[in-house]
Amino acid sequence: MRGKSGPEHAEASISNDVGTNRSAKAASWVYSEDFVPEDEVLLRARDRAAELGCPAILPGAGAVLRVLAAALGARSVVEIGTGTGVASLWLLRGMPADGVLTTIDVEVEHQRAAKEAFAEEGLPPARTRTIPGRASDVLPRLTDGAYDLVLVGADKHSYPEFVEQGLRLLRPGGVLAVDGALSHDRVADPARRDEVTTIVREVGRSLRADDRVLPALLPSGDGLLLAVRR
Repeated sequence: MRGKSGPEHAEASISNDVGTNRSAKAASWVYSEDFVPEDEVLLRARDRAAELGCPAILPGAGAVLRVLAAALGARSVVEIGTGTGVASLWLLRGMPADGVLTTIDVEVEHQRAAKEAFAEEGLPPARTRTIPGRASDVLPRLTDGAYDLVLVGADKHSYPEFVEQGLRLLRPGGVLAVDGALSHDRVADPARRDEVTTIVREVGRSLRADDRVLPALLPSGDGLLLAVRR
């Protein structure tokens, strides 16, 4: 008799292996999150996020974004969801000195806090282009195939739209990054079927089946879903 095969069987097998050593896995996650410590500028930006009730990317995922931006030599980056600039700083620290970050947020107060972080970082104004407004209105105005990296990190209800727009903006070889792809560890639990969890789970499945990209899901932060545009 032939054994079961396919993604679902593979996921179940790996889950069983991980489940036998959950405490060690949790310790490894904490160790990974703290592996690249945040400095005072990042910590102050994170404090502002807490004060404003604004989500901020976790350090492990931020460090991955910095590595990706550096590996790509990313000169043109789009960030959907500025927040108080935590993810922005990680990205900018990996980008070349002439790289420009275009960052979008509907909350002007959040972008004001992000600009404070950019000033503390000593960034020239030309390095960032902060656009206030709804991403669904702004993204269609950006140029097709002109960007090296797109980060999706705001409004999980709109993730399907933002992911599709992000893929349109990427050049071949560019990277789409979706933060919060594990949605507080709910995505991996098949019993969780609330609206947000279902949307985020389906975004991952959709990218996994999309012939336009090569995907991977990292457990860094709250989950970082990556896809390289073919």
